[in-house]
Amino acid sequence: MSITIGPEERQKLMTLIGEGSKVLQEVEDLRTGLNDTVKAIAQELDIKPTLLSKAIRIAHKQSFQEELHDFEELEAILDAVGRKS
Repeated sequence: MSITIGPEERQKLMTLIGEGSKVLQEVEDLRTGLNDTVKAIAQELDIKPTLLSKAIRIAHKQSFQEELHDFEELEAILDAVGRKS
């Protein structure tokens, strides 16, 4: 597949790719920093880091009620098969 573009379009694509790459690097750096902070706080409070990360995601998405509903369904399934312990 070949794309024919003029100099103006080429420059736009080059700018987009360069800026997009910088944004993705910033996101990666921020995510790494957040993970490091979560690990440190989790260790300090003796809480699993995955649990803190999940709390952050739920708070961000404001999806507590949905999570609660899913957990209740999971609980009902495990109850039904006698595997809730």
